[in-house]
Amino acid sequence: MAKRTNPEGPLESVEAALQSLRAAADDDAVYAAASGLAAAPSGWEAVSAALVRVASGRLRRCWEGGWQPADVVRLVRRDLTGAEERFTVHVIAAEARRYEPETLGARWAAQLAELDAQVWWEADGEFLEGFARRERLSRFETAACALTTLRLVDALPRIGAVGPLPGGDRSRAAAGHAPAVPQRTLARIRALLAKAESTQFPEEAEALSAKAQELMARHSMDEALLAAAGPAGPVDGPGACRIGIDGPYESAKALLLDAVAAANHCQAVWSGEYGFSTVVGFDADLELVELMYTSLLVQATTAMRRAGDDHHASGRSRRTRDFRQSFLISYAARIGDRLSAAVREAATQERRPEVLPVLAARDVAVGETAERLFPQTTSHRLKGRDAQGWAQGAQAADAAVISRRRGA
Repeated sequence: MAKRTNPEGPLESVEAALQSLRAAADDDAVYAAASGLAAAPSGWEAVSAALVRVASGRLRRCWEGGWQPADVVRLVRRDLTGAEERFTVHVIAAEARRYEPETLGARWAAQLAELDAQVWWEADGEFLEGFARRERLSRFETAACALTTLRLVDALPRIGAVGPLPGGDRSRAAAGHAPAVPQRTLARIRALLAKAESTQFPEEAEALSAKAQELMARHSMDEALLAAAGPAGPVDGPGACRIGIDGPYESAKALLLDAVAAANHCQAVWSGEYGFSTVVGFDADLELVELMYTSLLVQATTAMRRAGDDHHASGRSRRTRDFRQSFLISYAARIGDRLSAAVREAATQERRPEVLPVLAARDVAVGETAERLFPQTTSHRLKGRDAQGWAQGAQAADAAVISRRRGA
């Protein structure tokens, strides 16, 4: 009689391999477990199919614990290798197969698209072999790559959720596919910010960025009044999104995002250990905050490099890290003042006093939501160590953005 393979054997082998890594801190445990999988009697195809199944389950547990695809990939990119980052994207694509596109939600779908998470293999039993060919890895190296990645994923704690899970209510997800900001408005803001990023003339960047902030402020007022004037009053409350804060100078970059968020009726909470800030606000404001922050970060980085080159050419101190950290902290502080002033000026020139109580009520709602999501937060003050960097950062903020000029 022919022997039958236990269909749960490979699955149990993968689960046992992961279990062996939970209490192990060194790579020797990974190598031992990888050796076992690479030589598993059930065969490489069976191990491959089991591993994809286990990875999908671990990822679903991450989503239920508040994580999103971009969050997980960001941590893998920071702590592991390029091959392990690509493995993560592939198994995210495998897990995403279970959902109908209309149940993903706009932000989830956008993250999958940005990651280019696609299933390129025909059957899960072929995945590991195909991945090994792509990465030019042996079976042992492939198993080690997979286990190292899943060990990180398996150890992620629960964090606050910032949106609905994929595969949920179709009507809610479908509503999330509607853009929070009209495409025409977004296109105009993006075009202005792209020009501000590319110009070599500070005065032109100032006018272009100021015009973009003006459009953002006007749209925020329009959207708030429209929501408040609905037949049943405002229905949807504040939401949240996560924005990656990559090194170096993470604290200064988080400060810049906080300044942009505060000026646009949002609140930002930085989670430095995970490499992101969570921004709480109404959907239209969240979308615009991310646009403005991304542009200002590009402008700040460009100005910082120019100032740094001049700083070094002049024969001054070559303490590059202190200079750049101080530059970005000063830039963020000054930008916060100018953004807030620009928003106040736009509100005054619009001459719509009825919008003020509406915006105030939304600010209260945002604060309450942020308090619910993050009941325990700490504040800390950043201090620049390089006086020249601080001065240059303030000058760059004055030149690059935000005081609105008439006729701009």
